[in-house]
Amino acid sequence: MADGVSIKTHAEEIQRGERFAFGANWLRFLKGLNDGTIQEAIHSLKTMLEVENLNGKTFLDIGSGSGLFSLAARYLGAKVVSFDYDPQSVACTNELKNRYFTNDSNWQIQSGSVLDRTYLNNLGKFDVVYSWGVLHHTGEMWTAMANIDQNVAPGGKLFIALYNDQGRPSKRWWSVKKAYVSLPNTMRWLVLVPCYVRLWGPTMVRDLIALRPFSTWLSYKSNRGMSPHRDVIDWVGGFPFEVSKPEQIFDFYRNLGYSLLRLKTCAGGLGCNEFVFQKKRQDSSL
Repeated sequence: MADGVSIKTHAEEIQRGERFAFGANWLRFLKGLNDGTIQEAIHSLKTMLEVENLNGKTFLDIGSGSGLFSLAARYLGAKVVSFDYDPQSVACTNELKNRYFTNDSNWQIQSGSVLDRTYLNNLGKFDVVYSWGVLHHTGEMWTAMANIDQNVAPGGKLFIALYNDQGRPSKRWWSVKKAYVSLPNTMRWLVLVPCYVRLWGPTMVRDLIALRPFSTWLSYKSNRGMSPHRDVIDWVGGFPFEVSKPEQIFDFYRNLGYSLLRLKTCAGGLGCNEFVFQKKRQDSSL
């Protein structure tokens, strides 16, 4: 997909109230990025992939967002390719590369769509394919999940995170998110304020009763390194929005020849379930 076509389509979707501008949120996030957040990202990759480094490995970051986890993979020694559908997210990832790995030929950053099979095919195969909290925002989650199979090398790992299906609450959140992206920027507070009360109200009350006002807020760390405020906006605005149950994802990739290596659930609650799969080798004797 050519950059101009991708950017035009993305802008039109935002204008029609069909998509949240994730990249704009990430641009603000970069202003507060620090070494501690980077180290947390590195630790997350090492833990979930069960490695000490990625030396000699190739790493594909699908929907790179801020570029934080592409950066973490590069620090671990991987040869990285990052791409995103959102032009501002591409700009964020480029900004991180310019800060920490200027003119590095082992980190390529592109504009592209996970729904474009031709684009994905041209990227080739990778030892690690990573897509955290992205595929459920494509509007065609199951298609995206099938598409990325072609990018995982035999014996390679697939690390994805997808929103948990809570049933009725998930349907209500779909309506909230759709309302948020459909409103003009000046009116979005009408949705955001009640969501703040829903998401943070009980915690704030508990901290106040315990005589520790704002302690949870001040110590908060999201999986993606966001501040509490940025995380709330990312959640409330995150549209398109699809959900899945862990067993559905397990069955889907098992049928494609994957085995599950690690699973981290949100215990049936609000958030993402994380999966690390390994693709079967072409020669089963290996």
